[in-house]
Amino acid sequence: MIPVRPEIDPELVELLGQMPEMPQLDGETLEHIRPFARTPIDPVLEGRAVRRSELTMMTLDGSEIPISVFSPDRPADSAPCIVWLHGGGMVMGDRFSQIDIPLEWLEQLGAVVVSIEYRLAPEATGMTPVEDAYAGLLWVAEHADELEIDPLRIVIAGPSAGGGLAAGVALMARDKSTLRLAAQVLICPMLDHRNVTTSSRQYTGPGVWSREMNEFGWRSVLGGPTGSEVPSYVSPAMAEDLTGLPTTYIDAGSAEVFRDEDVEYAGRIWAAGGQVELHIWAGGFHGFDSLFPQAALSKSSRRTRTAWLAKVLAVVS
Repeated sequence: MIPVRPEIDPELVELLGQMPEMPQLDGETLEHIRPFARTPIDPVLEGRAVRRSELTMMTLDGSEIPISVFSPDRPADSAPCIVWLHGGGMVMGDRFSQIDIPLEWLEQLGAVVVSIEYRLAPEATGMTPVEDAYAGLLWVAEHADELEIDPLRIVIAGPSAGGGLAAGVALMARDKSTLRLAAQVLICPMLDHRNVTTSSRQYTGPGVWSREMNEFGWRSVLGGPTGSEVPSYVSPAMAEDLTGLPTTYIDAGSAEVFRDEDVEYAGRIWAAGGQVELHIWAGGFHGFDSLFPQAALSKSSRRTRTAWLAKVLAVVS
């Protein structure tokens, strides 16, 4: 029996109907699905006034991972910087996934975008993905002069798994007192390994990201059953203290697994005295604005997010 749940926006329903049905994500299908979750970067950059550099950086455990730096053709002095963490349920995607979102911020706000290639589960488990992301943030701060960025205007951002990692990195930066982020932008973030909310139960079966896919993603990164002893840097909903976080933007769709855990996280930041702007887009499914940026709802969500970021960066400058 299909549970009662909010309807998807009619335009998005039509667009979804033009796509092949998503296969169930599990250990057997992951390697077949992974190639389709990677994004060829050259078509995304075509026609954009963007400079691209490919570099490597050292992780906390001594491994090397690639990073991509995207800059405006004519960068301004002390530009804001977006540290981008891609989505993909912790198990797929690459540093070019959903990159069109921060490239809009590059074009409209003059931001430098640094996208981090964190290691994926199940090959990398536990703290490894978030520590890779944190090492990327440190690299950006240490190379602020070379990147021609303002170290006071560094923003951590990402969708889905990348949003969860961004939240974990923000907690880590706060606890280690390494730097003060200007903001965190959490787009339909994957925040809670427990999978116990109403929305996590509503969205089972076929879909862009279902309860079953979410369970697989968390099992993969946790290296087994999803028990309760999980670090808050990995599953940010486990953090007991949400004070001292940077100003935060959270958005999600009303028709997705992560809706309720994202709303709860925003509420807990407010309760701790922090500042959050929260948007739940009626009729949006998981990742709707990335998958179908041409849809009216997607345009609204992206425009609203960009306007918020422009306002925050203007205050910090």
